[in-house]
Amino acid sequence: SDYQQLSYNLNVNLCQGGPLKSRSLVKDSYTPDVFQKATIDPRHWHGRTINELGRWFEKYFLAVNVQKAMKEKYG
Repeated sequence: SDYQQLSYNLNVNLCQGGPLKSRSLVKDSYTPDVFQKATIDPRHWHGRTINELGRWFEKYFLAVNVQKAMKEKYG
């Protein structure tokens, strides 16, 4: 992934003599067929769809903003 590549590049640039290949505990723990069978559905994230998460964050930040406004107005 992009984060692993970025991490690898930072380690190589900052810590000279870094590993030639980055390793992952997850990749070491499972056989390659597990990753081939796994499909990532960006619309379904940990049992919630993206729209549900978006609505939750909208409600959360609206509540935070209301709370800030009430503090400013009433102290």
